[in-house]
Amino acid sequence: MQVKDPKKQAGAFARAAALPAEKRSRIAAKAALKRFGLPSAIYTGSISIGGANIPCAVLEDERRVMWQREVVGMLTGNKKGGLSRYLSASNLEPYVPQKLKGLDFDEAAIPFELDGRKAHGFEGEDIVDICKMYMQARKSGVLFPSQIHLAAQAEIIVLSLAYVGISGLIDEATGYQEIRDRNALQALLDKYLRREHAAWAKKFPDEFYKEIFRLRGWKYPTVGAARPGVVGIYTNDIVYERLAPGLVKELEERNPKSDSGNRKVKHHQWLTDDIGNSALAMHIHAATGFMRASRSWDAFMRLLDKAFPKKGTQIPLITDD
Repeated sequence: MQVKDPKKQAGAFARAAALPAEKRSRIAAKAALKRFGLPSAIYTGSISIGGANIPCAVLEDERRVMWQREVVGMLTGNKKGGLSRYLSASNLEPYVPQKLKGLDFDEAAIPFELDGRKAHGFEGEDIVDICKMYMQARKSGVLFPSQIHLAAQAEIIVLSLAYVGISGLIDEATGYQEIRDRNALQALLDKYLRREHAAWAKKFPDEFYKEIFRLRGWKYPTVGAARPGVVGIYTNDIVYERLAPGLVKELEERNPKSDSGNRKVKHHQWLTDDIGNSALAMHIHAATGFMRASRSWDAFMRLLDKAFPKKGTQIPLITDD
């Protein structure tokens, strides 16, 4: 057994005694929570979603979370109570995310330590999965009248917070992106990109390009005619640069242009089936909807920048303009 140095102990006690009572209490509480094995929030910030600022954090185990109370308020408009009363209805059971099946939604919240206090949160991607649960139930026509407004709010959240961008948004809001190493970023990209490209399959519907031509005031080309080269630049801007941090750079490395200026395959042939293509389809659907609702290219880009900002830009409030 190691004997503690009395002089060092006395010095520690003296330093502790010199601290304000509030700070001593906070340090003691932090140590107590640590003994229970709770991870600490090492970076904190907030994300603007639909005009509301939602607190978020990166935990020391690198999980990205958003405050449970704020998530309840964001989805339901009422911060009191937990999520179970809203999400445990029998008609929603077939659509519950696999990760949360069989769990009490409130018990599934992640406990963590924040400034000596115990807090609870949900991982960013879990929140999007919960929103998708409501949207799928609405599509199947099984929602009760009292649940319709929850599905509508869930759609607003999904449009404001891209599924594949949640980790990057929280990293940006908390400042964690400044210290995230290349391995962590690569692990994120590996969820969306294949090791080898897949066979070609049509991913971009004709309507996506027709809306681009309409908003630019161009005549849509006949079958077999080439599109202007700038359309490829627009596609990168509208889609790939908004899917995940570092995705375009990684795609450029895996799918470079030849000396003639052409690529061997389309970028989307590198996307994984489970996450990459799912994220692509959802983003194209949302972007096309924004284009249909816009009278001009500038109006469309304003909507796009609000809902799906590029990495490294601020997240503006969503207004009615």
